[in-house]
This record gives sequence, structure tokens and C-alpha cells, in this order.
Amino acid sequence: MFIENLFAAANAHAQPNPLASFIPIILIFVVFYFLLIRPQQKRAKEHREMIKNLKKGDEIITSGGLYGKIVGITDEFLTLEVAENVKVKVARNYVSTKLGAQKPAQKEVKKWSVV
Repeated sequence: MFIENLFAAANAHAQPNPLASFIPIILIFVVFYFLLIRPQQKRAKEHREMIKNLKKGDEIITSGGLYGKIVGITDEFLTLEVAENVKVKVARNYVSTKLGAQKPAQKEVKKWSVV
């Protein structure tokens, strides 16, 4: 009984700092910001820039999986040529990827010399 009273008296005087209880929550938020929120915002900004800079002749892939070449552009829509004489209108926001200019692979030619 004496020991129980001693521990009760010691616990009554020690009150936790309210700021210390928020530190784990703040740390979790900081980790989420740098691992999840910030990279997602960066990808969204890059996607907006890519959509803004589309022009005729670019080859793209839509989020629905259509692959085509841009033959017409308006503020909200793109006209894609998906096959010869087959054109499809697509909303700009549904462009997933812009394909870069694919250059044919050049083989390196080695010259041999006979001594």
C-alpha cells in the first residue's frame, strides 16, 4: 500500500507536455508530404505542361489506350488520326503520354585493320 501511494503521488506531479503529444502527428504529416503529396503535385504540373505544349504532328497515347497522331487542335479537343482516313476527337485532358520522336537505331560500325 505504501508503494502504491508513492507511485500515485509521483504520477500526480508529472503532467505530459501537450506539445509533445502532437510531435508524432506532425512527423507523420511531414513524411506524407515529402513521400506522397509533393511528388504527386510535381507529376500533375508536368502533365499540365505537356498537354499545354501539344502541337500538330505529335504522337500521343490517350488514357483509354488510343494511339494516334494529332492532326487538329482546339482549346478543349484534339483530333487524332488513328489509322489512314480514321479520325477521332479526344478531350485534351485524356492525353496520357506524348511519344518522343523515335529515331531509328544506328548500328555502330567498327573498322578492323589488318596488321
